[in-house]
Amino acid sequence: MTRIDRYLFRQLSLALIAVTVGLAALVWLTQSLRFIELVLDRGLSLLVFVELTSLMLPSFFAVILPITTFVVVLFIYVRLAADRELVVMRAAGLSQWSLSRPAVALAVLATGACFVLNLWLVPVSHTAFRQWQFEIRNQLVGVLVQEGVFSQVGNDLTVYARYRDPDGTLRGILVHDQRDSGAPVTILAEAGRITVTPSGPRVTLVNGVRQQVDRAPANAAPGTPPLRLNTLSFSENSVDLARATRGEEVRSRDSRERSIEELLDPDPTEGLRDREIRRFRAEAHQRLAGPFTTLSFALVGLAVALTGEFRRHGGGLRIAVGISLVVGLLAFGLTTGNLAQRNNAWVPLIWVQALLPAVIAAWWIGFGGSGLRRPRQPVPATP
Repeated sequence: MTRIDRYLFRQLSLALIAVTVGLAALVWLTQSLRFIELVLDRGLSLLVFVELTSLMLPSFFAVILPITTFVVVLFIYVRLAADRELVVMRAAGLSQWSLSRPAVALAVLATGACFVLNLWLVPVSHTAFRQWQFEIRNQLVGVLVQEGVFSQVGNDLTVYARYRDPDGTLRGILVHDQRDSGAPVTILAEAGRITVTPSGPRVTLVNGVRQQVDRAPANAAPGTPPLRLNTLSFSENSVDLARATRGEEVRSRDSRERSIEELLDPDPTEGLRDREIRRFRAEAHQRLAGPFTTLSFALVGLAVALTGEFRRHGGGLRIAVGISLVVGLLAFGLTTGNLAQRNNAWVPLIWVQALLPAVIAAWWIGFGGSGLRRPRQPVPATP
């Protein structure tokens, strides 16, 4: 690598790191606001919140790295052209591909990073994120029950506690249980404590009243009220909270948690529908072809930045053209991805969107762009 290559590569790499990290932090900040309720409403610590939302970062990097690579390559080379640095380099005998070499090397490294993200890090981090989220929502019932708040545990159980002692004892408890269809139960108790058993969490209530509304049977005697309130006082009672989330205990794995082998050849014992199998196969091809868009977008940026004549205060039109091309490619990629999920016959379009722009841009850098430059006419000598 020559000194000029190192100079260009250093500018490109530093800019790529800064732009990628900054954009990823911005996306993380906007997306993590959805989980702020875990801190405010459910009593989780700020450290748990940061660790949970940080598991989304690999997915963000996998999405934005192709875009930031294009942006950095385009704007760095446009700036070099505006500062006449490219003119000096060309005057020193550097060809188009010699000028492109640092950007291509950086794009290849970014493509490799995308492969690592798509094939390994994103599935691992997304699995850990969903598992942690599942445990918080369905198993950490002791965290969910907060003082002064009607906490929804599952779909059919509501728990309220007036306040919580420092030792974890709940005071002034109300439990409304609708898990038995047609026979809702309301329990009022002076105190209670949540314990975790092998079968799941339970709340033990002390000194309370259990109220249940029963419907009269169909063969009841005439004049029998249709509803009857049964009241039972108790000194100690136990309510199973694990049943509140029994329907959610088996967590289904989505496509981002699965490996390429699982996506291409799902386990028949899972009983997946044809629509899900088609979606999984399209996801596998998108995950394999996606990293190549990093190289394609970088070459598109080079093709726009290195071809044609730039003036010191110009270049805005070519920047707009480059951005429009990449936006069009992104829109085409979203369209082909949706089509491939509905019908796997469209899967080849995923690879076309990932590879064809690189081929066209490489040809344009080597041959196509030179045809746009008009040879300068010799200036006639003045007599």
